[in-house]
Amino acid sequence: MALTIDQFAEECQQILSTDSDESGLEQVRLVVETFLADQEFISEHLGPDNEDNRRVLYEDPELEFCICAHVFKGANEAPPHDHGPTWAIYGQATGQTVMTEFEQVSPPADDSPGKVKPTKSYDLDPGMAVTYPIGRLHSPKREGETRLIRIEGKDVTKLSRDAYERA
Repeated sequence: MALTIDQFAEECQQILSTDSDESGLEQVRLVVETFLADQEFISEHLGPDNEDNRRVLYEDPELEFCICAHVFKGANEAPPHDHGPTWAIYGQATGQTVMTEFEQVSPPADDSPGKVKPTKSYDLDPGMAVTYPIGRLHSPKREGETRLIRIEGKDVTKLSRDAYERA
């Protein structure tokens, strides 16, 4: 029997209601990897009938975290970014994402983006999940279609975030 989105949300709620610091986020990251290993769960939420760039599967009314399914078609490289005043956990279901992390060289000022320099790059392969705590600058690059589960501490579409570019 496949794992359900309700089970996923309940496990995240239990962890985050008592520990939303780095250790709690690590526990949630491990939950994400457990759900990525369930092919029925992935097929239900990221199967061929889902072509949405972003689909919110669950939003917690009290803790405000969101569980999202993302389908990205074709090659793309996002600019360096963080998630503003919240965190995110990316879980790769299909395809590969090359993630680059950055260090801030200069902060955003007025209408000018902040400047960053890369510090490391690594591959996210199916079944892997990685945590980006508040302020961790990163950029995903995809050579082809990818499908992933992402948990956001708060819905990032409702947050103001600074712009960054490579120095």
